[in-house]
Amino acid sequence: MATTDEILKYWRLQPAPLLGMLHAFHDRDKRITQDTIHAISTALRIPKAELYGTVSFYDHLSMETGNQKELRICTGPICSLNGSKDILAAMAPEGARGMSCSGRCDSPIPALRGNHTYAIAPDEIVASPDTPKPRPNPGHAKECVFEKIRDEGRKSLSGYRTSGGFKALEWAISTRTPGEILDEVDSSGLAGRGGAGFPTGAKWRAVAQANGSPKYIVCNADEGEPGCFKDRALLDHDPLLVIEGMALAAYATGASVGFIYLRYEYPETFHVLSRAIDDARVANLLGDKILGSEFSFELHLRRGAGAYICGEETSLLNSLEGKHPFPRNRPPYPVTHGFNDLPTAVNNVETLASVPWIIQHGAKRYRDLGLGDNVGTKVISLSGDVVHPGNYEVPLGLPLATLIEEWAGGIVDGKKLQAVSMAGLSGGFLGADEASQVTLDEKSIRALGSFLGAGGIMVFDETRDMIEVGRQAMAFFAHESCGKCFPCRIGTQRLAERLGGEIREPSSAEWHQELHDIGQAMKSTSACGLGMAAPLITESLMRLFPDSLAKLTKQENSQ
Repeated sequence: MATTDEILKYWRLQPAPLLGMLHAFHDRDKRITQDTIHAISTALRIPKAELYGTVSFYDHLSMETGNQKELRICTGPICSLNGSKDILAAMAPEGARGMSCSGRCDSPIPALRGNHTYAIAPDEIVASPDTPKPRPNPGHAKECVFEKIRDEGRKSLSGYRTSGGFKALEWAISTRTPGEILDEVDSSGLAGRGGAGFPTGAKWRAVAQANGSPKYIVCNADEGEPGCFKDRALLDHDPLLVIEGMALAAYATGASVGFIYLRYEYPETFHVLSRAIDDARVANLLGDKILGSEFSFELHLRRGAGAYICGEETSLLNSLEGKHPFPRNRPPYPVTHGFNDLPTAVNNVETLASVPWIIQHGAKRYRDLGLGDNVGTKVISLSGDVVHPGNYEVPLGLPLATLIEEWAGGIVDGKKLQAVSMAGLSGGFLGADEASQVTLDEKSIRALGSFLGAGGIMVFDETRDMIEVGRQAMAFFAHESCGKCFPCRIGTQRLAERLGGEIREPSSAEWHQELHDIGQAMKSTSACGLGMAAPLITESLMRLFPDSLAKLTKQENSQ
């Protein structure tokens, strides 16, 4: 067991040391003690009050004894539909507590204890099953990021290289300039697959042209949006694809250092990535003078500690830097003032995993993967009341009805579709009629007042109480609001109260108007996407289920 001095000595020499240091102490002592706060404060010159506020902000760090021994049971939307809250209530006397969606919506109800994932089976707790590989493409559509994920041994370096891995990087650094790689990515039309949809080539070019050194590549693997679990599949089964994508990004932008910021709830994935990084470094695919070239790129892995807001890129950067993970005001943007105020490209797992394919096959072939005028593919995490939940790489422009009915086997037990959530929860809900007409691309979905985002779609059949689903969604946003800006901090709480029937107005019309007004204020004045997106929950409920909402008003309850 490492001593305090040994932990401090090791991590003080590492870039972005705070998270690693906190996890080392937390794992050793099963909590963060006052002595630990004092030692870290002295070592990193962080004021104790600031450090305490940062530690207490994260869901999975605790200053209380026994935290790591408790069973933390997922109470996300899909697990709640499958009975996780009833299980939690029964096990609470034994010390169990709930946690937000842990990114396993296609698996049995998960639970964490220490750094291990378990599954809640009838009357017992068992080892969590391995991450399911994506189902073979039922539509026979061409794939990009999932093209070789099902190959045997793909997660090992030897298996990855046998199936063509690192050929794109070898070809790029031996035959192409960084500018030519930028041009290829730009021409491909690849846009951010984490939700924002910003053109990847434009982001990389801005980093390449920015003043300041060193430059950084950051992989945002803090997949905290309920209903999203695509990044876990890629990182568990094809980790070196993401690493190769990061190396290509570094070559194109002139970056020399990279970080993968992995969400806390994926402890097994952390070990997969650690081994993949170590193996790539030994093979000189990372580190100094890669493959005998003048290109060097060092990669570090950091584990989050449980905070939805860290999926927002500037909150993530603050977290890496050891600061309180509030979103930053923009401008300036990370491309010029990112990690340590230096040029930084922050990209999603799926975005980076797309790059080796583009470099190998060319921009035109990538553009042609989409349907109609749409460019490329998108991985959709589909869960809920469908026969075959899981991850599907679809051509952008595919009808949602085709995905649900033909690819995923339709609604369970032949029931009718009532609604789907979009962008995990952030896009609100679409009704059955809307879902039957929409195609999986931003233009089509935004025309209905929603958006595709990171690609999480939850399916709800005709028996589900959508008002309760909406209330739980808003309660999640209220819990995860970072509190920096009061429109989000207060607005999410007030909307959750109203969806729970706690606040009523004299008339249904006034009640609906207040929901609308709170939502508009949040969308107009919130500091980041959480506060801007949360009102889509209430807006879509008012549009789709006005009669059910009316039952929450004072007027309806008095009749």
